[in-house]
Amino acid sequence: MDAALGQQRLTVQLAPNTTLAAAKHLTAACSHIHGVRPEPVKLAGGAVGSVQFNSTNATDADLARLQECLQRFHAVQGFTVNEPGY
Repeated sequence: MDAALGQQRLTVQLAPNTTLAAAKHLTAACSHIHGVRPEPVKLAGGAVGSVQFNSTNATDADLARLQECLQRFHAVQGFTVNEPGY
């Protein structure tokens, strides 16, 4: 449990009605960024509301590159960094 509390994640809020295919496409397109790893995409109610990247080992520069990559996609509406322990 302590290991889970030490994890940092970046949550990406997606536009309403974002399809599973679109969510998987954007996570795959930005999965090359050093220090971040996409979490499995979960479908809820026929659409995907958000996706997460494990950013425990990411530097501030890695997070900036990830956000820059994600901003290319119209479905992306915002980002939240969840600090360890939350």
